[in-house]
Amino acid sequence: MNLWNDSFQSIKKKTKTIEMRLNDEKRQLLNINDIIVFKNTRTNEEIKVKVISLKQYKNFDDLYQDCNKIEIGYREDEEANPDDMLAYYSKEQIEKYGALAIKVEVISS
Repeated sequence: MNLWNDSFQSIKKKTKTIEMRLNDEKRQLLNINDIIVFKNTRTNEEIKVKVISLKQYKNFDDLYQDCNKIEIGYREDEEANPDDMLAYYSKEQIEKYGALAIKVEVISS
């Protein structure tokens, strides 16, 4: 899975432990203990993570209410806003598929 540099670095530092994605057909195939290779879109660096848990939500509003903002990639001084996900997914996509919180653990970088 591709990740922007900020998200990639946060997962690598183990501050971000939850990757948020649209719960589309591809993500619905994920299972606990699966290995995901995240690829930094800027540097092409890769990191392997293991899926610890998967939690489905109706939308990103519900996901944001349920998760700690640090776990999902925000800094302490940032405001966590579910509308930030509209930069990646349309409202129609979110209504169709919902959101998925993928809790991960770094296994190699």
